Amino acid sequence: MKRIIASGLLSVVALAGAGWAQAGGTEKAITAMEYKWLESQKTNKPEIVEPLIAEKFVLTNTEAKVLTKAQMMEEAKATKYTSADYEDVKVTVFGDAAIATGGFKAKGTDPKGNPFEIHERWTDTWVKMKDGKWQCVATQGTAEKM
Repeated sequence: MKRIIASGLLSVVALAGAGWAQAGGTEKAITAMEYKWLESQKTNKPEIVEPLIAEKFVLTNTEAKVLTKAQMMEEAKATKYTSADYEDVKVTVFGDAAIATGGFKAKGTDPKGNPFEIHERWTDTWVKMKDGKWQCVATQGTAEKM
């Protein structure tokens, strides 16, 4: 009887481990996509991030303004970064959804040509789409006091 219970427990542990490994792979993939987004800002090439953003994407910025994907891309094309970096990036997976959080610090000029310095915390929501690709469906930024 103990051997059957032990065998059953080992099977459960093996299956759980496989799930953890899969989640770990997803966390790495989402983290890599977040850093592609950062690369698009560092290089002032918003087209890098565009395929990672869902068509029904919603952005809520630090001024509580809500933007669509098209509006965000338009703003991204007109914003010029001189520096941009992340800190404390974390990803938590929930099946076919994932939440990524982190800090963002950047300097540059906004679409009107005005200089800016950003310090914010962000939360991105990623969803695994029907085609198996992960896309960001929502992002929200909160300004940090400097």
